[in-house]
Amino acid sequence: MTYHPDPKSAAQTSWRGKLLAWNLDGVSQIMSQHLPHAGMLQITAHERVVFGSPAEDAILSEISRSGAQRVFVVSTRSLARQVDGPLKRIERALGAAHVGTYAAVRSHSPREDVVAGAAAARAAEADLMVAVGGGSVIDATKAMLLCLWLGLETAEAMEPYRSGFDRGYNLAIAPPADPLRMVSVSTTLSASEFTDSAGVTHSATNAKQSFRHRLFAPRCVILDPAATLDTPQWLLFCTGIRAVDHAVESYCSPRASLATEALSLNGLRLLNEALPAIKLNPSDLGPRLAAQIGMWQAIAALASGVPTGASHGIGYALGSTFGVAHGHTSCVMLPAVLQWNGEVNAARQQALSAAMGAPDRPAWELVKELIKGLDQPVSLRAVGIKREDLDELARRALGYHPVKMNPRPIASAADVRTILELAW
Repeated sequence: MTYHPDPKSAAQTSWRGKLLAWNLDGVSQIMSQHLPHAGMLQITAHERVVFGSPAEDAILSEISRSGAQRVFVVSTRSLARQVDGPLKRIERALGAAHVGTYAAVRSHSPREDVVAGAAAARAAEADLMVAVGGGSVIDATKAMLLCLWLGLETAEAMEPYRSGFDRGYNLAIAPPADPLRMVSVSTTLSASEFTDSAGVTHSATNAKQSFRHRLFAPRCVILDPAATLDTPQWLLFCTGIRAVDHAVESYCSPRASLATEALSLNGLRLLNEALPAIKLNPSDLGPRLAAQIGMWQAIAALASGVPTGASHGIGYALGSTFGVAHGHTSCVMLPAVLQWNGEVNAARQQALSAAMGAPDRPAWELVKELIKGLDQPVSLRAVGIKREDLDELARRALGYHPVKMNPRPIASAADVRTILELAW
């Protein structure tokens, strides 16, 4: 836009006159052009991310800020068994505000666990939920909010509120005027706390399903590196590779944009440096915090609306049907998917390699080396998948939306089977 002054015009002495003098031809020309980087960035409903502070202190600050008086905690049996782990420390810090804990969430967040946890929180008259754990706990707590908002008391009652993995909202979910919210304390690097989608397993079909509402996103995310110290190394590292998967698939997505690409690449860089450093010196909190920041940046694009690809989609089938841990699905599938996609996105993959410090090497090799260096599985055989399972795995994977969003189109179960052979 160009402003053309007219010294003879008295109208220039007023702002109205100056505005009227703007030449709007440039605006109309720009608006008629197709902008190659046009897009949309969805903003999640988080209010705060607290990082590097003790979780107990951050929780108490959040309670004070929100005015909560009846805090209900959700976690797992393994965390409940730790006498001085993050769950017990948080329960002690809550004091009289702690009205109960449901510590029975299983992997992949079965609907039954969601309903049982919601029932316990309802009976305790909770006014704030706190999830302490990894992705299964955090996803389950999000889905518990759904049950608490709408009074759902059975696994079957959840069915009408599914959203699918296409990231669309289910408009039937209508929370009350002042809905119960949650706070999360992460003990792994799965990054579920940064999305508004709850991945829940329907036990009747062994299928992973999505429930989504913008207020499922935790009001406050707490990243305390000390909360990861008691997490088994295999779990921390495989969820760290899950975070790498977030970075890689978001950067390679056809829907990546200038608004997301730098976050994906920097998340990958941080994770690639921090994960081996954690293995080298497990007691050093610095690399653990760097990994937490890395997993936050790695998932930012996905939280904003960029879809994942075949590594995630096949992973859903591996997890819900064959019981493979979240992180291990990425360990075994991401290198194979990168290798298969290389035919269509070589330039993108070179940028991934550069972020990992070796621009002249294939990204799939670098990712596989990182996984091996963390002593994590790199093949389907290593996670218990048999060759006779591959056809069923391919058939189920084809039904998941991320498979349909893969950079190299996947047209059939035979295409999926080809990828599975690379991971075999």
